[in-house]
Amino acid sequence: SLPDLDLLRDPEDELLSARLMEAVQARLGRAPLGARRCSRLLMPAQLLAQVRTELLRLACSEPCGLRGALLDLCVERGKACHDVGHIAVDPAVVPTFQLTLVLRLDSRLWPKIQGLFSSGPAFAPLKLSTGFRVIKKKLYSSEQLLVEEC
Repeated sequence: SLPDLDLLRDPEDELLSARLMEAVQARLGRAPLGARRCSRLLMPAQLLAQVRTELLRLACSEPCGLRGALLDLCVERGKACHDVGHIAVDPAVVPTFQLTLVLRLDSRLWPKIQGLFSSGPAFAPLKLSTGFRVIKKKLYSSEQLLVEEC
């Protein structure tokens, strides 16, 4: 629950999460979504806040908190999932868990942009949907994967 999350908040994780969200936005700014194609993906403020909150929640039970995370960033387009990048939250810390953040393109834009993924001129920024999925995998345990759909 929200009050319990407030009790577990680590000020260092708060700062790290802000920097992590900046790194995520930078990666999305140069996302490879097709063969030799890059586009600028825009992350709505609501999505940014939701992702940040979810990543903090998933990190609060970890030995090193958010510092021990490896983040794989993916964008789902149709049935395909495109790798956008990998971020070690704190490269000086041995990772204890891996988070895979799967973002989705705003489906209302798909008819307008489907031709843009073939070869051709550069195109305008694309907006992401507010829905996302996070998959957490502990790197020091044989526990099952935890999949959160938001």
